[in-house]
Amino acid sequence: MEKKTVILAIESSCDDTSSAVIVDGVLMSNVIASQKVHEEYGGVVPELASRAHQQNILPVVDTALKRAGVAKEELSAIAFTRGPGLLGSLLVGTSFAKGLALSLGIPLIDVNHLQGHVLAHFVEPSVELIAQTPSLQGAEIKHPSFPFLCLLVSGGNSQVVLVKAYNDMEIIGQTIDDAAGEAFDKCAKVLGLPYPGGPWVDKLAKLGNPDKYPFAKPNIPGYDYSFSGLKTSFLYTLRDMLKEHGVETIDELAEKVPNLREDMCASLQTTVVDILMRKLKKAAQDLKISQVAVAGGVSANSALRQAFIDYGKRFHWEVFIPPFSFTTDNAAMVCQAGYFKYLDGDFCRIDEVPYAKTTI
Repeated sequence: MEKKTVILAIESSCDDTSSAVIVDGVLMSNVIASQKVHEEYGGVVPELASRAHQQNILPVVDTALKRAGVAKEELSAIAFTRGPGLLGSLLVGTSFAKGLALSLGIPLIDVNHLQGHVLAHFVEPSVELIAQTPSLQGAEIKHPSFPFLCLLVSGGNSQVVLVKAYNDMEIIGQTIDDAAGEAFDKCAKVLGLPYPGGPWVDKLAKLGNPDKYPFAKPNIPGYDYSFSGLKTSFLYTLRDMLKEHGVETIDELAEKVPNLREDMCASLQTTVVDILMRKLKKAAQDLKISQVAVAGGVSANSALRQAFIDYGKRFHWEVFIPPFSFTTDNAAMVCQAGYFKYLDGDFCRIDEVPYAKTTI
């Protein structure tokens, strides 16, 4: 009987501890433990994140193995996120992966977190996992073919990636300052919304007027992005309104300006999506590529997902939008990247160390 290929993956790049198992190319489990401790601080606190990873990693890995119906002795290799991310968080996942791999005598596979987001489009969940995961039920599971363009957008990255193969990706455009997700989070914080701000912007935007406030859009050459000017425009708009109405706080302003937060969020979201899609459209037209995907945490934004559908119809793209389960940081994408590398025999040495910053 032919031995199965069983990959265990560990993702710990930021504030989510996640583990997943793939058996012969099929995702059998994907477990995520989120950290609520950062909400009161309005952002991720690195020291608290690494401590929480230490508490979560063993039960998360154990649960992933049990849900997949796999014993650790059956593992073929262990994949782990090596970077980029918070170094303290990465060290927890890397150290655990190394220790487990050494104890079992199996190879290690290091995964670039950003490449993992792109390769989430190739995850094939099992029937059992779909039945257990509401966000996968009814989701269209389809995979792009090479080459394709991927818009990778998250709290730390905004990139247009030309994907020629699973291990051949080229960044053809990226933000020169702030990322789109960072713009959402920081503007949301100014409005007094909870952390993380992106989902709150999306929620309130559905109740607001997207044309109420015309925020500045950058004029950056090529396929690169910039969101610092948009944030400044957002802040100046609020500053001028505070002065106009003679108040000092956002709450006081909201009492005088009906639907303030909803209209600000709607206008912000529309501007960000328009900036992202204009550059993506230019790249697709210049490179004559009609397969276009989106990945990363901001790909959960409803307006961006709808924009992909609309642009797809308008410009005859075949669009690929990941299920919500595979948008934010998760081990399924790391497992998929690890599976591809395992088939190629692309392993890493035990003395490799994590890295905080890198590109695709």
